[in-house]
Amino acid sequence: MKKIAFNAVRTLLTAGIFAAGGYLLYRYEYFKAIRAVDNIVGALPIALILLACTGFTVLLWIKHTKRLAPLCISLAIVVALSAALFPNALRGNWWLKGNLPTEGSEPDISVYEPFTENSQTAKLGETSTLVLDGNLPVMDGALALYPVYCAIAETVYDRQAYAPESVMFTNTLKAYDGIIGGGRDVIFVAGASESQLKKAADAGVQLEFTPIGKEAFVFIVGASNPVEGLSLQQIRNIYSGKTAKWRTLGWKEGGNIIAFQRPEGSGSQTGLQQVMGDMPIQAPQPLPDKSLIGSNSLMQQVSVEWKGVQPALGYSYRFFANTMYPNPDAKLLKIDGVEPSVENIKNGSYPFTVNFYAVTNGQPQGNTKKLIDWILSPQGQKLIEKCGYTPLK
Repeated sequence: MKKIAFNAVRTLLTAGIFAAGGYLLYRYEYFKAIRAVDNIVGALPIALILLACTGFTVLLWIKHTKRLAPLCISLAIVVALSAALFPNALRGNWWLKGNLPTEGSEPDISVYEPFTENSQTAKLGETSTLVLDGNLPVMDGALALYPVYCAIAETVYDRQAYAPESVMFTNTLKAYDGIIGGGRDVIFVAGASESQLKKAADAGVQLEFTPIGKEAFVFIVGASNPVEGLSLQQIRNIYSGKTAKWRTLGWKEGGNIIAFQRPEGSGSQTGLQQVMGDMPIQAPQPLPDKSLIGSNSLMQQVSVEWKGVQPALGYSYRFFANTMYPNPDAKLLKIDGVEPSVENIKNGSYPFTVNFYAVTNGQPQGNTKKLIDWILSPQGQKLIEKCGYTPLK
């Protein structure tokens, strides 16, 4: 009877460990994407789960005799190592240095500065219903939204009251630091990363996000890449490390996918994190040659050539990719068969349609509230559209 009970317990533990392994495979989409796993790094989490489950099961059922002690110790080490290495394996984080793009080349944003000669800021084309001539809110924000808040300032701020320090550009990371620290009245960004939200919470700051327009988060490849579109699942497979070869996606001559990423906390990296949800993003993998890193932005890196093909994949926001820093040797991909057109952003059929926000430290007050209320008005939304973005309605 004792032996039967002991075997029953071992059976339950065996079933439990394999159920836990099965759950991890399900949780991280390996069952769904098993046919898309085409590389050793991407398959390693599966191997570690199987090793841990098998090793644990053998330890449960093997006779623990002195003669088998070395085997038992070895199995225990295998199980422990498999469990310890699994989180690292999920991110493919085995390299000292990855292939993050450098911060070298950016578009010339001086052409959007308010109240300058030949400024390229969008014009409302009618008299603004709001004019602020004192206590002008200090603006900052993302690079891709600089033309938007420059146009807002030129439309709403009184020319005589305007000072250049009222409209700043530092980038998404520093803009969030500025609004959290109280050095900005409003920032214009696509969203916040978990780390930025945590920084605000640690500082006791409640950030207020007011949607003011819509934009498309887009994926970009070289112009000669024959792949015209990817599915959401294929994107998740690539950036979770399961898929590393273009042939898996139908391009036999494409070689390995060079999947570029942006720095943590940047607006576009936050966009990728939103696409991936709770799926871990693979750490950037080493490039086959240092020359592929270059000194340009990701918009330029997607058109790099390697062994006669353009194997890179990157991402950005539609306005930045099409207008602010276009690359004629690159193209935007359809997602789930839908292209990121203005019409598809408006009707919501493009799957990576996102809001962008006016963010304040707490509820907006005074002239900042007047400014945001105006942006949400028909005039403000008209200006958003004239800037090249999509209004809320």
